[in-house]
Amino acid sequence: MNQKNLVIVGHVDHGKSTLIGRILFDAKSLPEGFIEQIKKTCEELGKEMEFGFILDSLEEERKQGITIDTTQIFFKWKKRDYTIIDAPGHVEFIRNMITGASQADAAILIVDAKRGIEEQTKRHSYILSLLGIKKIVVVINKMDLVNWDVSIYEKIKKELEEILKKLNLEVHSIIPVSAKDGDNVVNKSKRIDSGETLLESLDRIGIEEGEKGKLRFPVQDVYKFDERRILVGRVESGEMQKGEEVLLQPSGKKTKIKSIENWSNKKEKLDLGESGGIVLEEPLFVERGEVITREPIKIKKIFKVNLFWISSPESNPILKLTTQESRCKIKANKIINSSTLEEKDTQEINDIVQGEVKCEKEIVFDDFSEIPNMGRFILENEEGETIGAGIITD
Repeated sequence: MNQKNLVIVGHVDHGKSTLIGRILFDAKSLPEGFIEQIKKTCEELGKEMEFGFILDSLEEERKQGITIDTTQIFFKWKKRDYTIIDAPGHVEFIRNMITGASQADAAILIVDAKRGIEEQTKRHSYILSLLGIKKIVVVINKMDLVNWDVSIYEKIKKELEEILKKLNLEVHSIIPVSAKDGDNVVNKSKRIDSGETLLESLDRIGIEEGEKGKLRFPVQDVYKFDERRILVGRVESGEMQKGEEVLLQPSGKKTKIKSIENWSNKKEKLDLGESGGIVLEEPLFVERGEVITREPIKIKKIFKVNLFWISSPESNPILKLTTQESRCKIKANKIINSSTLEEKDTQEINDIVQGEVKCEKEIVFDDFSEIPNMGRFILENEEGETIGAGIITD
């Protein structure tokens, strides 16, 4: 079973939190007694049962009625484990949406059937495009408010397909749903024929070709037990087998995997997404940040990027990609205001930047479009606070 990170985006009040709450409820992914707690909270606030309150765990957020921060939600379905990142739709929280989207492999774009495509719908679509997130599942929500009118669904569908095509985004599916009533989310609707439910559509999203065969194992740390030096990390792409010949990058050292270890026993292989430890045949000196591969990989100090400043831009931030880190400088070729999507001359908080990064150390990476986990990074300041996030488009 593989893991998929999904970001859910859309205009405020189009029903993102309600949709996720419905997924967790119908997929039976909520702890016992949780729904009773939510019902009690809704009664205290004088409201009917609202699935969106499952995510809005902070009391202040419940009173305001909008989702403020980015929330990660984990659940399992038939084919894989999922992490859904609930990104705010309110214009004032655009940077939180950017932070969430920068961690995702695919996206759910939600549109209110009654209100149609709005400003934030287009803006979020543009941000997804700049982040390199190509696969989009569109949910046309609140179909119950338009009496399940197929012509309204078809009109919004056609408009969205045109918008997403211009942005080079792949429309994986467009599904009419009612998150409030549960139609076509986990269970098929009896009121409209959609062909498949949202979760069936998500299960159809495949693993990128690059992730299947190309081994990428960034070393997180090195532990010494007895005479063994165990290199621990997570398989970001491909799989790793005992006895195979591998490369250490950027050092270029060749060796073989003597054994694969985890906390309880030895294993023959580590699959995509699994964490574990390996012991090499030779006692090579290996540090955190090296990446284990089978074939040569891109190793550069300068590369092209799309990035977002989620705090005040700094002249010499720290770039972090998997377990690697280096001081760097940013050269902006194009600066875009994330609220208006217009080009501008100076970099400020919440701006989108297309340009180049120049690192002090060599960085091992893949283009985000090939292997997402090896092509996305964050920028930190001296205090370790995240001030930017982006992808490599080299």
